[in-house]
Amino acid sequence: MTPDPLPPFRLPAADPVAAPFTGWTRAHWEATADRWLAEVRRFESPLGGIPRLPGRVTRDGVAREGMEAVGRSFLLAAPRIAGDRDGDGDGVEDLVAWYSRALLAGTAPDGPESWPLGVTCRAPGTGVTNSIVEAANIAFGLYVSRDRLWARLTRKEQVQIADWLRHHARLEVWHNNWQLFPAMAEAFLRSVDEDVTGLNGTRNVARVESWHLEQGWYTDGPEHAIDYYNAWAIHPYLWAWYRMTDRTGTADGSRHLERLHDFTGSFARMVAPDGSMVHVGRSLSYRTAALAALWCAELSGVNPLSPGATRRLASGVVSGFVRHGVGVDGPLSLGWYGPWEPTAQSYSGFGSPYLAGIGFLGLAIDRDDPVWTAPEHPQPTDGPPETTELPAVGWILRSQRDGVVTLANHGSDHCEIPVEPARADADDPHYAKFGYSSHTAPGTGAAWDENVDGHLALLDEDGRASRRAAIRGMRTVGEVSGSVHLPQLDGRVWPGCAVTTVSIVHGDQELRAHLVESTRAWAVREGGAAVADDAVLRTVVDPAGAAPRATVVGRDGLAATIVGLRGWDRAEAVAYRDANAFGPHSAVPALYAASTPGHTVLAALHTLRFDDGETPDLPVAVDVTGTRLVARWTDGTVHDVDLATFVPWDGQLARPSAD
Repeated sequence: MTPDPLPPFRLPAADPVAAPFTGWTRAHWEATADRWLAEVRRFESPLGGIPRLPGRVTRDGVAREGMEAVGRSFLLAAPRIAGDRDGDGDGVEDLVAWYSRALLAGTAPDGPESWPLGVTCRAPGTGVTNSIVEAANIAFGLYVSRDRLWARLTRKEQVQIADWLRHHARLEVWHNNWQLFPAMAEAFLRSVDEDVTGLNGTRNVARVESWHLEQGWYTDGPEHAIDYYNAWAIHPYLWAWYRMTDRTGTADGSRHLERLHDFTGSFARMVAPDGSMVHVGRSLSYRTAALAALWCAELSGVNPLSPGATRRLASGVVSGFVRHGVGVDGPLSLGWYGPWEPTAQSYSGFGSPYLAGIGFLGLAIDRDDPVWTAPEHPQPTDGPPETTELPAVGWILRSQRDGVVTLANHGSDHCEIPVEPARADADDPHYAKFGYSSHTAPGTGAAWDENVDGHLALLDEDGRASRRAAIRGMRTVGEVSGSVHLPQLDGRVWPGCAVTTVSIVHGDQELRAHLVESTRAWAVREGGAAVADDAVLRTVVDPAGAAPRATVVGRDGLAATIVGLRGWDRAEAVAYRDANAFGPHSAVPALYAASTPGHTVLAALHTLRFDDGETPDLPVAVDVTGTRLVARWTDGTVHDVDLATFVPWDGQLARPSAD
């Protein structure tokens, strides 16, 4: 039976003095946390261990999903509990009692609501592995709320939970951020003087630390996957591990704090003034979890942002999601703003999105701390337009005058090099695109099948588009970033083909140039950003001529434009229905041409702006000689790039001569 709905959600009145940018104070955060937690408790099971929220159930079953709902919402409850220093918070004692009861029900051996015990991730293991993740989440929550929750348990109850955590601390896991999960369970056990004999958390942490790239960014394992897992898993769990093991003062602990400082500064550049985050990477249903690293930096005293700027940024993100209805009329959904399952992973069920709660870690900070009392100050993207380069990541971030943040992606692919026999393509729309932004999402479903937006595709005889798949080489120098990929389809690389793509980011513009090398001619297509809206988008197309262009215009006048500068024959707009996380209607501006045997150089100008589709004069002209491209901007800036040599890579394709 479905429980009765909660009363309508009411936030406190906005405070324009303390919060001139967002209106939000700590009271707004607490009200939102309490609302999201009330939805979980509304669907509780008899013992509390397996709440059955509405939404998707994976093949692991309801018990696993209920475990996630408890473990992940505990990440939200823990700082709410910890921040109630005086014990007078409305409903906080109820949270302590409810989560104590739920944790004991789930960790009870052979109980009616026992959670599945995790199994090793190494083949040929069978069973549920996600319990390892929840062991880490529960360990994190127990650490944050230790003085209020763990300390009140009887010794028998503590031993029961410790035994469950210890089981998961012993398991071998995937070689990505999962390495931190058993380490987290072990670290909490160590922090409360439980037995940790034979556990390997130090080894696991060393593996993750070896994946550091630069400026606090890590790749998520051996694959070159860079995304918000840095913010909601890698940095928070490393932060907690060093603290729980008393290693913050060691050389390794100090190094991590330096990386946390650097990461926070660059992450802040991914948040637009209206709170929108660049929509890139997997598991985006975790939403506000991306704020966790920001709060870790604040708690450790290494935050490069001022207290007022920290709260302004964090409140902007949370208020933005609430403004779009997230957690307002029901439990958190799998999606971004509204429910949208293509945003989720196949292993995500109804409890998964509650990892969002780790982004509320700031509630563990005292109410009278400056981060909660200082007036809001501008966040980095409130200032003048700025470009941020992350060369080892292969990213260039650009904040624009109109509040849009864009990302040129030449480093993150989340792919393995294809192997025989043929297998399905391993790329993903949330990694494979050349461009992402704070106000657009890549096409999914039918739009991903056709793969128009943010992509340079060779088209086969049936019109099927090649995939970008694994990046074979990358390089970023100032405003110029590039990468090489071998077009593939159905798990097979197309023989004799390679594509070098270079993004020249200048002001609010991106000049995207391609060197297509092939032993035969192909039809070629390039797409701009996919703009979405609740209604059919307006399109403006100048289909042919020296500079074919297409523009699509969505809500609030957000316009994506692509202009062919060199080598393109025609333009059009491609429309979709129910293929985008940002709205039921979406459209993409696109260019078409044909390559020639040997090499073909193509260049296009990309813009994404709130300008309602205006068509100003072109700000750049390009000259091409062989594989060398010279871009001359109207402000006097000149970029001179040889597409054949800009990106070093170890491919076997013999490049044809320029003549």
